[in-house]
Amino acid sequence: VIGVVIGKTDVRGFPDRKNIGSERYTFSFTIRDSPTYFINVSSWGREEYVRALSESFRVGDCVTIENPLVQTKEAEREEKFNPVTPSCYKLLLSENHSVVKTSSCYDMGINLLSLLHLPVKDPQDYYSLGDIVANGQSLDGRILNVLAAVMSVSE
Repeated sequence: VIGVVIGKTDVRGFPDRKNIGSERYTFSFTIRDSPTYFINVSSWGREEYVRALSESFRVGDCVTIENPLVQTKEAEREEKFNPVTPSCYKLLLSENHSVVKTSSCYDMGINLLSLLHLPVKDPQDYYSLGDIVANGQSLDGRILNVLAAVMSVSE
């Protein structure tokens, strides 16, 4: 699978239920290869493997993923922590079988960088901040998709 990384989480550690006293590590990222299709990718394993993999690329890099495990996603659980994707599958990377290679999208001869700026949600499924201010009372308790831009960052 070849795609541009459009999102990425930080590495997190969790107690390993199988080996009491040790931890397993994970991080996820989302890749896109067309305006319509993108998929979530997760990696679990030893801290050294997961941290090294996470540090090997960043959002905007093109990656080639070899030998991922393709799994059916559990929509309610998966999409709590990852972007909602149009696919009913997810990719799982394993230390022993999977390889992630990073390269410039230009070197690959593919124009994937334009996909970085496309929304991952239906353009009709957003509320602007103005809509929320104007209709806040009627939206109380609802989960909304918000389309906004960061104007500045400061202390």
